[in-house]
Amino acid sequence: MAAETKANPVTDFSERAVTNGKKAGAAYLDSYEKAALSLADSYEKAAESTKVDWVSTLAAAQAGFTREVTKAYASAARELVS
Repeated sequence: MAAETKANPVTDFSERAVTNGKKAGAAYLDSYEKAALSLADSYEKAAESTKVDWVSTLAAAQAGFTREVTKAYASAARELVS
């Protein structure tokens, strides 16, 4: 029974560590996603301010690609974290 009593605190600590790791991972992913999407928005707005059609079109395509990749990456990572 002594071994069982010692196993409980270790198990509890391990479970808390995993839970806290998941929370930290989720917070990181949220921050990463927000920053990348914000950067894509800023990039697109800056290109639009040039008033050059081909620059705006190119920037919009790049920003759209960045948004899609970011969302896919964050979604896949969230599945691994949860």
